[in-house]
Amino acid sequence: MAENTVAVSREEALKKRSRMALLRSLLPIVGLVVVFFVFNTLTKGRMLTKLSMAMSSVYVTMIASTGVFFIMTMGGLDFSQGSILGMASIVVCLLSKTSIPLAIIGGIATGAAIGAINGFFYVNRKIKSFIVTICTMFLFRGIIKYLTSNAPVQGSAKLIMLNTDRLKLICTLVVVVIGLIAFNFTKFGIYLKAIGAGEKAAKFAGIRTDKMKFLVYVLAGALTGFAAFINSIKVGSVTASGGNQVETQILIALVLGGMPISGGAKARFSNIIIGSLLYVVLSSGLNMVGLSTQAQQLVQGVVFLVFVALFADRESLAVIK
Repeated sequence: MAENTVAVSREEALKKRSRMALLRSLLPIVGLVVVFFVFNTLTKGRMLTKLSMAMSSVYVTMIASTGVFFIMTMGGLDFSQGSILGMASIVVCLLSKTSIPLAIIGGIATGAAIGAINGFFYVNRKIKSFIVTICTMFLFRGIIKYLTSNAPVQGSAKLIMLNTDRLKLICTLVVVVIGLIAFNFTKFGIYLKAIGAGEKAAKFAGIRTDKMKFLVYVLAGALTGFAAFINSIKVGSVTASGGNQVETQILIALVLGGMPISGGAKARFSNIIIGSLLYVVLSSGLNMVGLSTQAQQLVQGVVFLVFVALFADRESLAVIK
C-alpha cells in the first residue's frame, strides 16, 4: 500500500514537472504575441507600421546574445558585453578609414582579446565569472570615456554607406544559423550543457572544462566584436556612452526568451531569437506609448523579475560559476 502511494506521488510530481516545462517553453512565444498585440492596440496600429524600424535594433542584440547564451549555458555570466561593444566599435570606426574588411577583423579581434582577459581570470585565477566581468566592464568603460572625452570617434563615410537592412539581416542570419548548428548538432553544445549541469561530472566524462570555458569567453567576445561592426554602420560614430547598458539588455532578452539562469540541459537556442524579438518589441512599444526612460526601466525590471521567477530552476540553482 505504501509503495503504491509513493508511486502515485512520483507520477504526480512528474506530471507537474512536465506541465511546468511546457508552460516555460510556451510562455516566451505567447508573451511575444501578447506584447505585440497589446502595444499595437495602444499605439492604434503604429506598432505594425513601424515594425521594420523597431526591428533595426534587434540585430546587435541577437548577435551579442548568441555569445552570452553560450556562457550562460555553462552556468556563467558576462557583464562586460557593453564595454566590449564600445571598445570594438571604436576600433571599427578607426580602422574603417583604412579598410572595411580590416575594420571588421579589428572589431572581432578586440572583442576576442577582452573575452580572453575574462576567460583567463575566470579559468586560471579561479575568480567567479560575474566578479571578473564586472571588473572588466568598469575598466574598459573608463577607457572608452577617455578615448571619447574630446569628441566622438567618427567612422568613415564608407562605413555608414553599408547601413542597409539587407546586410544586417544577412550577417545576423549567418551568426544565428552557425550558432544553431554548433549548439544543437555538434559536441560543442553537448559539452556546454554538461558543464552547466555539473562541472565535476563533465570532468569525469573527459571534457576539458577549463579549456572549454576559456574558449567560450573568447568566442562571446568575438561575436560582440562583430556586433560592434553592425552597431557602427548604424550609428557611424562612438560616444562616451557607446555600448552602455548593452549587457543588461542582453541578459533581459535571454531571460525573456526562457533562458534558465543556471544554464545546463534546459537551455534552448530559441531563447536567443524569441528573447531578442520580445525585448525589442517591449522596448519599442514602451517608447511608442510615450513612457519616460525611468518608467520604461521600471516596467522592464518588473517583467524581468517575473520571468526570472518562472525560469529559475531552484533545484539546480547554485552560486553562479
